Amino acid sequence: PIGGVSIIVITVAALTGTLKIGEAISGFANSAIWLIVGAFLFSRGFIKTGLGKRIAYNLIAAFGSSSLRLAYALALSDLILAPATPSNTARVGGVIMPITTSLAKAFGSEPQDGPRKIGSFLMQSIYQVNTITSAMFQTSMAGNTLVAALALQSFGIGITWGDWAMAAIVPGIIALIIMPYFIYKVYPPEITDAREAQQMIKEELKGLGKMSFQEWVMLGVFVLALVLWATSQFTKIDATTVAFLGISILLATSVLVWDDVKSEKGAWDTLVWMGTLMGFAGFLSKLGFIKWATVLVGGYIPEGSWIIAFVIAVLINTYSHYVFASLTAHISAMFVAFSAIAISAGAPPMLTLLMIAFTSNLCMSLTHYAAG
Repeated sequence: PIGGVSIIVITVAALTGTLKIGEAISGFANSAIWLIVGAFLFSRGFIKTGLGKRIAYNLIAAFGSSSLRLAYALALSDLILAPATPSNTARVGGVIMPITTSLAKAFGSEPQDGPRKIGSFLMQSIYQVNTITSAMFQTSMAGNTLVAALALQSFGIGITWGDWAMAAIVPGIIALIIMPYFIYKVYPPEITDAREAQQMIKEELKGLGKMSFQEWVMLGVFVLALVLWATSQFTKIDATTVAFLGISILLATSVLVWDDVKSEKGAWDTLVWMGTLMGFAGFLSKLGFIKWATVLVGGYIPEGSWIIAFVIAVLINTYSHYVFASLTAHISAMFVAFSAIAISAGAPPMLTLLMIAFTSNLCMSLTHYAAG
């Protein structure tokens, strides 16, 4: 496990004198890590209160009369939940996937019996859509905050939550519009009329009853956090402070209790490995690693226009994901090196950092073992 390896790496670095122990654990003071911890707890609130399920059910009940419209309703559900769920695995596995499985079963579409009726189409759609939503927000995939920290520590360029969202929102929405329709055409379901499943979801929605107090609080906190994250450049309120404000409200209103916080293993696991990575990343430039990696890899890229170096760096970063089973591992190994190559060739720094960041998520679409 990456958390266990992180503890070992800190120990080895301190014992060998490579870094002082204070330097090795300095990354845990980085506010970006605590932003992700906060977003994980937001995610737990969505699942615990049932608000995530209610949002998805409402969208399906309103729009899911055909298999294609079902796919769009699920995509919109993912998009709405994405800013507050940094575990894309939890977002799909905890909310979207169970609903999709129920829909497929309603049509008698099982993995071993009639998968092409509708199940395989919906599964492929939610997977490919998740690669897009993961790239759209700094808090929609755990490794995105690592990207922001690496960009600041290695290149001195800050990428705020708002910067990321503004850059990704238009291409992201266009991609979300295209993707379900594209899959519908190249991998069409046998069943196109989904009104039966839509009716089933309407009955499930009735069973949920009216929104509870906890759901209203969760919704209010979510909207408040989105507004403050998006306007941080004007309010001057740090994104991590916003996350802590949201958590405080959830704890004060008992939407979350302390046992929920303690049992959110994903948050604390991420804290350990990301804190380690951020601590070590800060010393990569100081110890000359970035310069060395740039010279080493840059020697294989032909000289000329920065556009050539930029395109090659982006393509290699994307397709190298075939040898990774984790987006975070990919980012840790590739982001700084390929960004440095393109930037040193004259590519615009912010464009380069964001493009490498986006493709470090979108590459998940290439394989079935890409996330985690």
